[in-house]
Amino acid sequence: MSGPDLRTVLAPDDGSLGPLLRVSDDRLMPGQSYGAHEHRSVDVVAVLLAGSLQHRWGGGAELTAGDVAVLRAGQGLVHDEAAGDDGARVLQCYLRPDDPAAPPEHEVHRGAAGWVDLRRPDARIWLSRGEPGVTVTPPAGLLLTAGEDTSVTRHDGGPVVLPAPATLVVWRLDTGRPAWADD
Repeated sequence: MSGPDLRTVLAPDDGSLGPLLRVSDDRLMPGQSYGAHEHRSVDVVAVLLAGSLQHRWGGGAELTAGDVAVLRAGQGLVHDEAAGDDGARVLQCYLRPDDPAAPPEHEVHRGAAGWVDLRRPDARIWLSRGEPGVTVTPPAGLLLTAGEDTSVTRHDGGPVVLPAPATLVVWRLDTGRPAWADD
């Protein structure tokens, strides 16, 4: 079995999205995992679009579609994530850390809808489900839509009419440099 299907959605190398470094649309087959890997000085926000996922670090966590997991790697950690029996589709969002010297931690927001508190001043995430033919007017910010069987699409804002059911994700980002980066 080969590894997960990882599709990069955004990866600006110019810092134009402030703390947002990369967004990936990852698809894992049933039972498939990323394999144990290290993170250091990065925050990873995982939006589980479909299926289920087991996070293997610390006390572990079982995630289901609609959950948002926030991993603050800080000083560093080794972890793994494995898909459940129904596979998994995960929007993995990598951010420059708010505090790179902090100890690592993990939290899960169950059934996230609306604004999710990331406990950082420079990035907020908003989530909603959109149905076909219905106009959705999301808050201002970087809008991504993830259809059930389609790739993730970036929108320039404003109202959106979806051709099929989709998850809408808005990132509101402060594009300034963090104070610790100037030290």
